[in-house]
Amino acid sequence: MEMGFVKPSYPNENRVALLPENIKNCFGQVIVEKDFGVSLGISDAEYENSGAIVLKRQEIFERCDFIYSLKLLQPCDYDLLRDEQVIIGWSHPTGSGSDFFNTICQQRKIRIVDVDSQFPRIYYLEQVKDLPIIPKGFINANSRLAGFSSVQHALMSHGLVLDCSQKVALLSVGNVAQGALDFLLKFSPQLDIFTRSNMNDFIKKINQYDIIVNGVEIDTGHIINNNDKMRIKKGALVIDAAADGDGAIQGTKYTTIENPIYVEDGVYYYVVNNSPSLLYREASLLISNSFTENIYSKSPEEFIRFLN
Repeated sequence: MEMGFVKPSYPNENRVALLPENIKNCFGQVIVEKDFGVSLGISDAEYENSGAIVLKRQEIFERCDFIYSLKLLQPCDYDLLRDEQVIIGWSHPTGSGSDFFNTICQQRKIRIVDVDSQFPRIYYLEQVKDLPIIPKGFINANSRLAGFSSVQHALMSHGLVLDCSQKVALLSVGNVAQGALDFLLKFSPQLDIFTRSNMNDFIKKINQYDIIVNGVEIDTGHIINNNDKMRIKKGALVIDAAADGDGAIQGTKYTTIENPIYVEDGVYYYVVNNSPSLLYREASLLISNSFTENIYSKSPEEFIRFLN
């Protein structure tokens, strides 16, 4: 069985999903795109010496039924897709990848294996099935890196250095929030941490905070709705480290590494959903090791069997 690995076409994405040393533990014949490891200075020859075949991007889409793409495929790839292919990676069919799934994937009967750390699932037409063969939390380290890198990047992009005069609210104590906390504790802000049990207390005091860091991702509803947003202090910075656009915080829009912050009603919002790519060397090692153990070592057909 052939496993086709393509470089992410997602903007400013530099993480490498599979390192040469992990190829020996993959299930089938690994085929990687030319220059697959270029961001880490890994040559095509290193992949070939480890047992991989190196092909051009178009050739991989033509040849392989199973496409491994770390991040959401972009419109430049749509014409390369074939009916009933399987896309494995972070496609987020109910989030940032909803348009892709509801149009291209539905039309071409493409199956999406979304390897979310907490809720790995397979999506096909109207079917959504959990994947119990992928352990929940298998890539928690990347989630913590997302929290750390989001706060670091947001503050740098905003031209801000934390100090003890600023009041910061951190929402959640999950993996993303833990990473954010790791960075915040390097300074001495006035820090309050809120969980679902006392989120109402945060909403009551929302206008007191200079910086709000969200680490919560939810399927339905909002933690901060549009009325709450109007009470946020003017000039405040809201960092959605969970990158849950129009989710935890109603109406927020995804941003990019290149343009990470937008302003609305005098409040600044950061909603970058691939911030760990800023720390791509650290992230690539984490991803390659964990994905090989929990995903690449399995036959892709093991995922498909959960569909009716």
